[in-house]
Amino acid sequence: MRDADDVLRNVRKGMLPAHIYNDADVFTAEKERLFSRSWMFVAHESEIPEVGDYVVRRVVDNSFIVSRDQSGEIHAMFNMCLHRGMQVCRAEQGNASHFRCPYHGWSYKNDGKIVGLPFHKEAYGGEQGFAKKGQRLLPAPSLDTFNGLIFVSMDPDAPPLRDFLGDFAFYLDYYTKQSASGVEVLGPQRWRIKANWKIGAENFAGDMYHTPQTHTSVVEIGLFREPKAEKRKDGNTYWAGKGGGTTYKLPPGTFEERVGYVGYPDEMIARMKEQWTPEQIDVIGRDGFMISAASLFPNLSLVHNWPKVGESDDVLPFISLRQWQPISADETEVLSWFVVDKEAPEEFKKLSYKAYLMCFGSSGMFEQDDVENWVSLTNTAAGSMAQRLLLNGRMGMLHDDSPVVAPLTPDEFAGPGVAHIGYGEYNQRHLLNEWADHLEKAPPEITSIAVGAPETPASCDTTPVETSA
Repeated sequence: MRDADDVLRNVRKGMLPAHIYNDADVFTAEKERLFSRSWMFVAHESEIPEVGDYVVRRVVDNSFIVSRDQSGEIHAMFNMCLHRGMQVCRAEQGNASHFRCPYHGWSYKNDGKIVGLPFHKEAYGGEQGFAKKGQRLLPAPSLDTFNGLIFVSMDPDAPPLRDFLGDFAFYLDYYTKQSASGVEVLGPQRWRIKANWKIGAENFAGDMYHTPQTHTSVVEIGLFREPKAEKRKDGNTYWAGKGGGTTYKLPPGTFEERVGYVGYPDEMIARMKEQWTPEQIDVIGRDGFMISAASLFPNLSLVHNWPKVGESDDVLPFISLRQWQPISADETEVLSWFVVDKEAPEEFKKLSYKAYLMCFGSSGMFEQDDVENWVSLTNTAAGSMAQRLLLNGRMGMLHDDSPVVAPLTPDEFAGPGVAHIGYGEYNQRHLLNEWADHLEKAPPEITSIAVGAPETPASCDTTPVETSA
């Protein structure tokens, strides 16, 4: 990466080298140093509820089969045959007890163990030539779950997912734990945009400032109860652990009245009170803040909003989960899931899905507004002039780095982390500081794994291991 020290130093000051949003060297460094270590969302447990269910998902360049085996355990296996490297599973989802490589017919159970090898005795001399026992598709180096969300890390020494999340887990509960049964997801919808992956993650993390400009028309057509997009400044931005987000300020009332204001029925509100901690309830009931968009480092975002879905003034909330899957420095695949409480009434689920599609589906009104900005930014960042420009990402900070507005006190905001009322780029800076911390580290060492190779005598010098049988 060109002038890496200068780039990272400027990022930490809130002055952003414009070219980081479309630079092949930066993207290479991200793959080597960031995506090789971070916890990456790959699926939700509700996508593979039954024994044998599987989905195929990517972590940048790596394809994984995420499956539920015969005992109900979840696995994430590198989608590459141990023989000559063919992609074992080419369907995006399904149900299977075994996977069979289409190239030479090697077959594997849905926990990854190899069970079939054509002409094993004739071609390999049986177990003496290739010992099948103990051989399996290469598992993801680390796998962990939280509230049904399945994550993998390419780092075998990654900290436990819960430790990685830190205090952001407090806020994830609002999106993924509204009842004892958890949530279910529908999707993902997939589409590609010619934009850098970081832009969407930053936008969802804390950009309330763009709403009055970019989304004015969506508000003015009467889609929301709040008559002015400027109402966003009455909410706050918060950052805790590895993630942060935004809130709306609700009208005065009790917890029940405020949650009801955004469209949840009484039976769902009662279940929320049973699941959430007193502090989580206080954020809404005492302090009057309702969670909205958020991002978890590096590339997972969440949305919570409540548009009108019919002819009346009634609103209906929806939740969406989305991942900004990097393809290149100037292209991102967006994966978007609809999320809803498993115990929600069926009519609520139907209308909530309609609200999601209208706002943040692949053709949603917010989606179209945002992408136009992000594509333009990415295109402009490719020019030579972008190499000279430092973008100002210091909103909310004075020259001495003190905040324009003091953080909320515990009496004003019951949630963990640091929260500020009004417009500011606190969260974007936090996210990019995490980005800088990762890019500053050396790439992790990668150790080859031998597949069915004969043992090397102790007296002999070792040579690089073979990765195919």
